[in-house]
Amino acid sequence: MKFELEPYNQNITEEDVISDFKRVAEKLNMKSVTQREYREHGKFAVNTIYRRFGSWTEITEKAGLSLRSNTGQVISNEELFENLENIWIKLGRQPKYSEIAQPLSKYHVATYERRFSGWRKALENFVDFVNSENKTFEKVDKVVSSEKKHKTTRAINLRLRFIILRRDNFKCKICGQSPATNPTIELEVDHIIPWSKGGETVPENLQTLCFDCNQGKSNLSIKE
Repeated sequence: MKFELEPYNQNITEEDVISDFKRVAEKLNMKSVTQREYREHGKFAVNTIYRRFGSWTEITEKAGLSLRSNTGQVISNEELFENLENIWIKLGRQPKYSEIAQPLSKYHVATYERRFSGWRKALENFVDFVNSENKTFEKVDKVVSSEKKHKTTRAINLRLRFIILRRDNFKCKICGQSPATNPTIELEVDHIIPWSKGGETVPENLQTLCFDCNQGKSNLSIKE
């Protein structure tokens, strides 16, 4: 195949590029288009897209298509919620529309708008997601015998993790530090009574600790 420069055309509109982007997606029968795929099947140069839209995310969103994660799969709702949770933790509060952008966010705010039909709807869906498992937490007695069978799993899922972090105001329960005031702080959710000693994975047995304090706890041989 002969390599040729793209004809110089100042009359190319955003609508022209979006239309061609959609055409490539339809041709490949895909809900998303990578740069490599567009180079092979698209009418315009990738550089033209970047000049017009600023990023691959923007053209993908405006074409009404889905982004793919690093594995090549379409981004799931849970991935979007996990990203939103991370932003919430870093800010120590509900994020604003203008804050859903790099480097704070992995995904553009338009991703949330298109997926959930609006930014407010995205926040509401996230809250519903977190609350959906709230009612399933069992009230269990604190167990100190490692021989007694656990009533909950050891793993702390995304929903429960966020509930505990929010309850503790996104601050370490020992030193009080928060990513909102010190971006180097990493927060973790820890079992108060260790799992190995019969502690259950329920809100009353979980606490927010920063990485350093959690390591300090481990050094005192209270590790799980």
